[in-house]
This record gives sequence, C-alpha cells and structure tokens, in this order.
Amino acid sequence: MADDDYAELVLTVVERIPPGRVMSYGAIAEYLGRGGPRQVGAVMSHYGGGVPWHRVVAANGRLVPGHEQEALRRHRLEGTPLKSDKVDMRRAAWWPEDDPTPLDPSDARLP
Repeated sequence: MADDDYAELVLTVVERIPPGRVMSYGAIAEYLGRGGPRQVGAVMSHYGGGVPWHRVVAANGRLVPGHEQEALRRHRLEGTPLKSDKVDMRRAAWWPEDDPTPLDPSDARLP
C-alpha cells in the first residue's frame, strides 16, 4: 500500500485529468517519479472513489476491472475517444503539462 503523501499526489493528478481524457496507471507513476502502475492501482482501489476514477485506465486502454460498464457509461457521456470497449489511447491520453494549472505551488517539482 502506498503512503499517505503518495496517495494524495496520485489523487491530485487524477483530479486534474480533463473530461474526455485519460491517463494510464503507469503514466501517473512516471509523472510523479515514484512507484509504478501497481502502486497507483492500489491508491485508486482504496481512495479513488472521490475522484474521476474512470479516467485512469490500463496502458492498452482497458477500463477499470470490475467497473467496466460504469466506466464505459461515464466515458461515453464525456465523449472520450473509444475503440470498442476500450479507450483509444492515441487520441485520449493526457499528460499534466497539457494543463498549466499547478498541483501545489509550494512544490517546484510539480508543474
């Protein structure tokens, strides 16, 4: 399980993902420079209910296991580019530098 600071950073990144866009578990870990896809997944499974959890997907666009139908419904409402029952990662992937809003102004490492 990830520590509380890491969990807070993960959730802050997820909150910034715009409607219709997604990040993979691994992309979030890469952006933060800590952990990996499994650690991000652990944070999301324990604390992700209050953030747009459906915007975090596997690197191949696979939706959250066990919540595929609800995630698909939300992605359709947001206009997320899809390929069948997966997110079209080429068109929907988002990176925080695409959004100039800082995560925490006191943390110079984060944009």
